Amino acid sequence: MSFSIVVDHVSFAWPDGTMVLDGLDAAFPAGRTGLIGANGSGKSTLLRIIAGELTPGSGSVSVTGEVGYLPQNVPLAGSRTVSDLLEISGKRAALHAVENGDVAEEHFTAIGDDWDVEERARAELDRLGLGHVGLDRTVATLSGGEAVMVALAAQLLKRPAVLLLDEPTNNLDLDARRRLHAAVSAYPGVLVVVSHDRALLGLVDQIAELRDAAVRLHGGNLSDYERQVAAEQEAAERTVRTAEGEVRRQRRELIEARTKLDRRGRNARKAFENKKVPKIVAGGLKMKAQVSAGKHRALHEERLAEARDRLTEAELAVRDDAEIRVELPGTAVPAGRTLLTLPLDRADRPDRPDRPDRPDRPDRPDGAPGRDGLKALDRLVVRGPERIALLGPNGSGKTTLLRRIVEHGAHVPVGYLPQRLDVLDDALSVVDNVRAVAPAASVNDVRARLARFLFRGSRADQPVGTLSGGERFRAALAALLSADPPPQLLLLDEPTNNLDLSSVRQLSQALAAYRGALVVASHDVPFLETLGITRWLRQDRDEGLAES
Repeated sequence: MSFSIVVDHVSFAWPDGTMVLDGLDAAFPAGRTGLIGANGSGKSTLLRIIAGELTPGSGSVSVTGEVGYLPQNVPLAGSRTVSDLLEISGKRAALHAVENGDVAEEHFTAIGDDWDVEERARAELDRLGLGHVGLDRTVATLSGGEAVMVALAAQLLKRPAVLLLDEPTNNLDLDARRRLHAAVSAYPGVLVVVSHDRALLGLVDQIAELRDAAVRLHGGNLSDYERQVAAEQEAAERTVRTAEGEVRRQRRELIEARTKLDRRGRNARKAFENKKVPKIVAGGLKMKAQVSAGKHRALHEERLAEARDRLTEAELAVRDDAEIRVELPGTAVPAGRTLLTLPLDRADRPDRPDRPDRPDRPDRPDGAPGRDGLKALDRLVVRGPERIALLGPNGSGKTTLLRRIVEHGAHVPVGYLPQRLDVLDDALSVVDNVRAVAPAASVNDVRARLARFLFRGSRADQPVGTLSGGERFRAALAALLSADPPPQLLLLDEPTNNLDLSSVRQLSQALAAYRGALVVASHDVPFLETLGITRWLRQDRDEGLAES
């Protein structure tokens, strides 16, 4: 098998000394590869090293062909335009100058053979569902999902031989996900994608698992990988049971051998004391018994040690993945109690009179209620302990609505986890970030809470700026749930972004047990369905908020 990407004994540590990769070897073949692993295992760091954004402390990376890279978080701030994000502003400026009669040589050099760059850019945006996004639009006005798709369009325009995607479905609505899946399926080059999106990982040719500082390739997609791992784990668990039985048997034989040898020694002493054997003979028997006892004890102890070694080896083959244990605050909210009343602007209403020609909307493709038959809302009322799902396409205003709730205020403490997790101070440690929102808690209490989120020992002292996306989510969630007073209304904006599959499951279980009120904006319908949603709301770009 030929490999397009070869990682040779690569090590990388952050400036504070936190080791991320240590002597890692990996090779990625042609085709589509899904790179998976626990949060914090180094997946994003590995992609950034392959892309040339980070320089390893040691080792080397070789890549066949040009590399394109879509980062996990696309910068939204500043005055950059869509054209800037597509990296075509220079060519567009040169084109416009030539069209206006300026025939300077530098314009032709800048354009090269790309005379149709604007047409190709608009066609790519349209293919990805962004036909409404103008090239001169400011990136800061885009939603998170729109920014991701524009950044993807930029990479597809460059047509690199190797394309690296880091959690590309974060913040994408269902239509955008389908378009991204289609783009991935049609991509002709080498592709490596880090994702927790099961549908996307179902499209890959192989799975590369980063685990225990090593990368292991599995042929097939995510389902094939899971079947293979399940079979391996079943065999490993059988081996552990066999090894445990052997340890018990060897321990029992050692005890029996010691008992038998002790009995012989007692018999020899009793015979001497009763004068049944001469002293010299008794001494010889005693020495012989001691030598024999030593040999037997050594033999059985050696067998027991070997059995324990086999058990240890068998146990190492069994996966024991650490999972977050989210313990939400005990903040029961009485049924029917009004927690929030938020008046909605005229522009938020789907039935507003200045839109009499509003066409009927088809049912949502995921099976939840569609626009038809939805009840227009002129205010949002939340009563405890409701569980509200907030749906809608990218750019429809879901994040804006959540922020308005925070700004408006509620009748109870509110906890807000934003989409971009920008509630933490990157310069502070995880411990200090949590202490900032829970000043009355002791350091030991804070560390105990953080241990439930897998920040143990020195990991809790790590600066937040060095955390992976999943680790940052865990830190933000720990701070949110440790706040004093604890939140009785949780607002979560795309909470499954950047989480590995086991962490999504743990978060689902924790939120399902939460006794306060929830408002969750998400495109992940299977995740929402695990929460026991009681109301489905839909936010549309032009028509506002409505309820089924």
